Amino acid sequence: MQRIPTTDNLIDIVDLSKSYRRGSTEVPIFDKLSLSIERGRFVALMGPSGSGKTTLLNMLAGIDRPNSGMLAVDGERIDSYSESGLTRWRAQTLGFIFQFYNLMPMLTAAQNVELPLLLHRMSAKERRRRVDTALDVVGLADRARHRPRELSGGQQQRVAIARALVADPKLILADEPTGDLDRPSANSVLEILRLLTDELGKTVVMVTHDPVAARAADVTLHLEKGCFVNEAIAA
Repeated sequence: MQRIPTTDNLIDIVDLSKSYRRGSTEVPIFDKLSLSIERGRFVALMGPSGSGKTTLLNMLAGIDRPNSGMLAVDGERIDSYSESGLTRWRAQTLGFIFQFYNLMPMLTAAQNVELPLLLHRMSAKERRRRVDTALDVVGLADRARHRPRELSGGQQQRVAIARALVADPKLILADEPTGDLDRPSANSVLEILRLLTDELGKTVVMVTHDPVAARAADVTLHLEKGCFVNEAIAA
């Protein structure tokens, strides 16, 4: 396990390179990409299809690995972790929100939220307390016993946010979290993501194609062909 000196940044990326092979052809995604994200910031990541947004999110999640360069989260060099090390790290550090919710249809909202806690050693009483707290944060305490089919799309996404939050991660990654929602439901989800940073101090990195969603963030980063072309910082 390698550490870097502690800074105000939760994420430090230095000279990150990534490419894939398609047959005999090597397709570059990033070439010496660098980025720092401060703790407690809400960052929107935008760019056209094929710009590298999803690849970068997957590398931040430890799902994909760089070919070279440094990728550190909270001072930990996750680019050097083994698969078992990454599994432990994700359970302790990361929450993930998906565009299409990824809820288990046979489980209640509370049971879906509880799933990440099954990777931790804690009592059933503590799990219940955390689930109740997470559902309360997203405004769904009264829907704990409902199954996904009994919830609207916006409510299902709020359950997914509660699931990402329940283990108290430092970093929350969101992949098009409003992409399947109508505007009122999307705005409700964005308000919750803002609350996670403003009141709970979480760092949120959100991939989005929606400029309205991006405006909810503190920082908007634009990727094109694997490079950051500009950034806008909210007032």
